[in-house]
Amino acid sequence: MAAGRGAGDGPDEQIAFVFDLDGTLVDSVYYHVIAWHSALERAGVALSVWRIHRRIGMSGGLFVHALARELGHRLTAAQLQAVQEDHQRAYAELADRVRPLPGAVDLLETLTRRGVPWAIATSGRTATAHGAIGALGVPGGAPVITRDDVARAKPDPDLFLLAARRLGVPAEGCVVVGDSVWDLLAARRARALGVGLLSGGYGRDELEAAGAYRVYDDPADLLRHLDEVGLRPLDPAP
Repeated sequence: MAAGRGAGDGPDEQIAFVFDLDGTLVDSVYYHVIAWHSALERAGVALSVWRIHRRIGMSGGLFVHALARELGHRLTAAQLQAVQEDHQRAYAELADRVRPLPGAVDLLETLTRRGVPWAIATSGRTATAHGAIGALGVPGGAPVITRDDVARAKPDPDLFLLAARRLGVPAEGCVVVGDSVWDLLAARRARALGVGLLSGGYGRDELEAAGAYRVYDDPADLLRHLDEVGLRPLDPAP
């Protein structure tokens, strides 16, 4: 499987896809919730897991600040760094359970076969994302943008803007696919078309309110409806 531009049909060349990773291509959101819960407890921040889930998809630093603020805690820079490192360690212990979501591999392979450029842009660090990228079989040449590559992660648009540059297309020509309201907010700020997936745990109404043009169950559902986001059938009906 190789990403990027191929010898696909002319109509598809104007479209590029940028995918979030956790909850969009791999079934990892709740493992991240567990890992953050463990890391926050070590820092003395006791939160219900549902509150943690509501912030998954944000950059790690902003995520911790937002959760701590809800409880009136103020974390020092050292504590903030420690929490993020603890999360990475806790998640690493769970990472071997992460699997691609239904249809994720087929979706990427279909886009590649049709010559449609695609990239992955995640708020996670490179070390954390490595296992999921491997599980998807992402080729070495595919653009993968992580938190380590940008000054600010979601809900800022930096990840998606950099992904578009790596693909050589304007952000306005990208379809950004994500599972959280933070993905869709960042997509709007990048002036890209946002598409939501329910596979990360957010509701349809929430994703639509955050700017999703369409909402699908998971990558398999999106694959069945690619025509709805502008990808024409290979053999259009007369």
